[in-house]
Amino acid sequence: MNKTFRWGIIGTGGIARAFALDLQRLPDHKVAAVGSRSLEKGHSFAAQFEDCIAYGSYEELVEDSNIDGIYVATPHTSHVSSTLLALHAGKPVLCEKPFAVNASEAKLMIDTAREKNLTLMEAMWTRFLPHIKKVRQILSDGTIGEIVSIEADHGQRLAALQIPRLMLPEFAGGALLDLGIYPVSFAHMVLGVPEKITASAAFTPEGVDGQTTAIFDYDSGAQAILTANMIANSPCRAVISGTLGRIEIDRTFYNPAPIRVVLNGDSVTDYPNDYQGHGLREQAIEFARLVRAGKKESSQLSLDETYEIMQSMDKVRELIKLRFPIE
Repeated sequence: MNKTFRWGIIGTGGIARAFALDLQRLPDHKVAAVGSRSLEKGHSFAAQFEDCIAYGSYEELVEDSNIDGIYVATPHTSHVSSTLLALHAGKPVLCEKPFAVNASEAKLMIDTAREKNLTLMEAMWTRFLPHIKKVRQILSDGTIGEIVSIEADHGQRLAALQIPRLMLPEFAGGALLDLGIYPVSFAHMVLGVPEKITASAAFTPEGVDGQTTAIFDYDSGAQAILTANMIANSPCRAVISGTLGRIEIDRTFYNPAPIRVVLNGDSVTDYPNDYQGHGLREQAIEFARLVRAGKKESSQLSLDETYEIMQSMDKVRELIKLRFPIE
C-alpha cells in the first residue's frame, strides 16, 4: 500500500465535500478519485483536489487499482448498494451514517465484508473525536459513578429547506434516520443495548417524522431520553448523569465540543475545545489504521454494535409506524 492513503469517494454531495476538505489537513491522506452518476458533477468535485480523477460511474471508481479505500457518501437508500459494489470489487469501505436504512441491509453489508475479509466501518465520525475519547475515559474511570440517565438531542431546521432526500418516504427521509442516529449511537456507546424502547413522533405532510422522541430503558435501571427533530433548531447538547456527578457536552455534542465534569460536591472540571477543522478526518485516520494493520473492524465502533444500533433504529420506527416504500 502507498505511504499516502488514497481515497475513492462515492458521491459528490455536501458530506462528501466536507470529508474531502477535512482530509486535506492530513499529510498522508489524499482524495484520489470520485465517482458520480454525472460525470459533470464528478469533474466539478475533482477540480477542488489535486490530481483527483473523476469517474462517471460508481463501477469505474471501485475498479481503480490505485484506491486504498472507499468512502460511501451517497443518500441513505444507496448505502447498501454502494457498499456492496465496493466490497465485491475488493475495496475496504467506510460507509456514511446511518449505516443503512434498516438492520436487514446492515446485516447483508456486514456479512459480505466478513465473507470477503475486508475492512468495513460505519462513518459515525463522532465516535472518533477527542472530546468523545475523553468522555469514554471519564466513564471508564468511574468518575461520575453509576450511570442513571442520558439526555441527548439533535434538532436542525431542515424541513424548511424542502430537500427531497430529507422530506420524502421514498428516500428514507425524516428526522430519525438523518439526525436521530447521533443520539441513538451516543446512547449505545454509553449504555449498550437497551432492554426496552418506547417512542412517539409527529409526522410531516409528506409522511416522514418531523420529530421523534425515544426513551431507552436498561437493565440497570438507567434511562436515555433521546430526541431528534428537523423542524426547529434545538440545543444539540448531551448530558450523562451518574450517582457521583455528571458529564455535560456543550453544543454541538456530536461535533468537536467543550465538555465539563460536575461532581456532587460542586467541583467542576472543564475540558475546553481547541480542535481545528471539521472533525471528519478522525474516522479516516482510524479507518486507514485498520486497513494498514489488516484489521477488519474498529474497537471504537464494531460491526456488531453498528448492527445493534440499526436494530434499535428499526424498533423506534416500528413504534412510531414509520415505513418506507423501498422496504
